[in-house]
Amino acid sequence: MTASVGTPQPPAVDQAIQALWHPDAVPDPYPGYERVRALSTGGVLPVTYPDWRGVFLTGHAACSAVLRSPAALSGGGMPAEATSDGARLVQSMMLFHNGLSHQRLRGLVQAAFTPRVVEEQRELVRTLLGTLLDELAAQDGGDIVAGLSNPLPARVIMGMLGLSGEDEARFVRWSQSVAELLAGAGQSPELLARIDADAREMRAFFQGLAEELRARPQPGLLSAMAAAQDGGERLSGDELLSNAVLLLTAGHETTSNLIPGGLLELSRQPEAWAALVENPRHPGVADELLRVVSPVQFDGRMVSADLPIGEQTVRAGTFAQLMLGAANRDPGVFADPDRIDWERPNSAKHLAFAAGPHYCLGASLARLEISETFAALASRFPGLKVTDTRPPFKANPVLRGVSRLDVALG
Repeated sequence: MTASVGTPQPPAVDQAIQALWHPDAVPDPYPGYERVRALSTGGVLPVTYPDWRGVFLTGHAACSAVLRSPAALSGGGMPAEATSDGARLVQSMMLFHNGLSHQRLRGLVQAAFTPRVVEEQRELVRTLLGTLLDELAAQDGGDIVAGLSNPLPARVIMGMLGLSGEDEARFVRWSQSVAELLAGAGQSPELLARIDADAREMRAFFQGLAEELRARPQPGLLSAMAAAQDGGERLSGDELLSNAVLLLTAGHETTSNLIPGGLLELSRQPEAWAALVENPRHPGVADELLRVVSPVQFDGRMVSADLPIGEQTVRAGTFAQLMLGAANRDPGVFADPDRIDWERPNSAKHLAFAAGPHYCLGASLARLEISETFAALASRFPGLKVTDTRPPFKANPVLRGVSRLDVALG
């Protein structure tokens, strides 16, 4: 890994990397990942362009090593000074902080996001599932995204935060705008203008909320986050806003994309669906679906010090593009990696929630929602069929998800 900035890019590498971001790759990115893997050594592929040096990591061990290293900094692509309303919104998110700053923000939020609080949502999830599935049954199916995977996680995280259900449509729209902002590459001026407009709406909505909640506490995570203190420190208004938006987005987008993505994969592997119908509450369901579907396909870290990975070294100043979707199907770790196998002994080794200091704070909530949703679907609708096996996808290769999935309940 000694290639210098400006070294001509080998054509095969250039083509393989460019293909990852092509819109046509989003419905099935995995052949593209395998092309990059084949060009890699130990799951590491150096890529250089003028004024940019990076590595693309397809290997599970390589991605895991970077995620867990204190030398790998999250949010390396975020400018020091906000240049737009959208950038200003995300700058105070714990996602874009490292070291002591990240520990402080995460600690203050985590104090209000305990395992007990998460487990208390189980009955809420089951109640919401019953209502939403009754509505789907009344029309014998339809679009599972509009009918189930959008409203369920939105209502759960909104309820946890203490936000009014009257604003559900607006919160879902905001969540999708933040997801597009976090995806980064390929954003048009029109899209950026819409994201900035949504960011201004979010700021207006949350303006003064920290002071109000501290003065008059209400049930919910927002109030708990506003009140949380660590050695006299507490979240500022901007920090409360940004991290509430992060929880809203992460709490919605991952599960919202996983549900239709999981059903689409199961429609292509009927033996796995039959096994789920036979044992709807198999403990391996959530992790195996997270491994195969990988709602977060890419992550990134800026390497601040030389980082050994196997027999190679990623040099300081290198950007590491972590191909989580590829790592979760690494054949050296997961046998027959494209196959859904509820009995797979190491499903939980997936990196769908990242790893290390930035491990997803809401992982336990996502697992709860996924396991309850697929148990309910398999129990109530064992004859469920996906009627459009080539559905449209959102134009987001990072937070990959189906935009519509039609099903018949059977």
